[in-house]
Amino acid sequence: MQIRPEEVLETIGMVQLSHLDIRTVTMGISLRDCCGGTSGEVAEKIYKKIVLKSSRLVEAAKEVECRYGIPIINKRISVTPIAIVAESIREKSYVEIARAMDMAARDVGVNFIGGFSALVQKGATPGDRNLMDSIPEALSVTERVCSSVNLASTKAGINMDETLKMARLIKELARLTKDQNSIGCAKLVVFANVPEDNPFMAGAFHGISEPDCIINVGISGPGVVKSAIEQAPDADLGELANIIKKTAFKITRMGEMAGQEVARSLGLPFGIVDISLAPTPAVGDSVGEIFEQMGLEKCGTHGTTCCLAMLNDAVKKGGAMATSNVGGLSGAFIPVSEDASMIDAVKAGALSLDKLESMTSVCSVGLDMIAVPGTTSEETIAAIIADELATGVINNKT
Repeated sequence: MQIRPEEVLETIGMVQLSHLDIRTVTMGISLRDCCGGTSGEVAEKIYKKIVLKSSRLVEAAKEVECRYGIPIINKRISVTPIAIVAESIREKSYVEIARAMDMAARDVGVNFIGGFSALVQKGATPGDRNLMDSIPEALSVTERVCSSVNLASTKAGINMDETLKMARLIKELARLTKDQNSIGCAKLVVFANVPEDNPFMAGAFHGISEPDCIINVGISGPGVVKSAIEQAPDADLGELANIIKKTAFKITRMGEMAGQEVARSLGLPFGIVDISLAPTPAVGDSVGEIFEQMGLEKCGTHGTTCCLAMLNDAVKKGGAMATSNVGGLSGAFIPVSEDASMIDAVKAGALSLDKLESMTSVCSVGLDMIAVPGTTSEETIAAIIADELATGVINNKT
């Protein structure tokens, strides 16, 4: 990849002024060779392989940060869904395996490890059920382990039995971590049409069609997009779409270059770059502020879904122009509790759960970081999940 000097200077400006960052470099590791007869045996194999493969991940990422002046915020690991790896063990609890994952993540210095996962869109095996039953305890006794369960797909439809079960497990996980503001729930994702190469937590896992070990990169730049739009105050929506595509093109090239450098340093193949506008609570790093810059009074008002559809489409097209390695989720995220502008919109009464549901029909993901009262019933939580799964199934989207 040829990067011109002026592109480097432009990227440095984006980093310093517009919150551009590489949100995560995620190493995917296959654990298909870690099966065994007991949880202790599997846990030991998993720990050893993760440490062996990822011992230099953080070091390699920091070297790229220093070389190019581009911040890599998170270094993470994703692994084969544990429900598959642990299917052969005799015990029904997979908590010991979660502890081994947590210990390995701590020892190599990454902040999260994803893959305590099951794929049950069409039905659940005993291993899938054991994994799901283990989620509340596993996420309450570990710090870095993230979990996901795929409950639906466009081909198979929605597994309603497991959807209701997940609602019960979410309530239990909230209870077990209530002294930490129920943080366990923030480490759990339920999916429809889950991608197998997603580098973003908490939903990352290493798909069964992936190689033994690979590097994937997740880029985020809502502040950069907002800054680009600010420079064209009189642009119409068509012109704004072109501005966003060009911006996405630039930051995708930067992300791919950094990911390839990390992969080269580790002697691994490079997988995909996920170009997603994932906000943070920092002022200026907000998807909601992009909507306001487009002319909306508040995120959630009439016209929000239209603006989000255009934004998501432009980001995807800009990324596709920059590289043939676009993957993961790639688009706009709308995590309410992580976006200062969306938090303000909720407080103002402009953004409601119903409006968020309509927005998720056109964005990159679904309901993301939504706080609901602890008194909410299992049935209501299951119904909220089912509505989102239906959106994914009918629209053939994650």
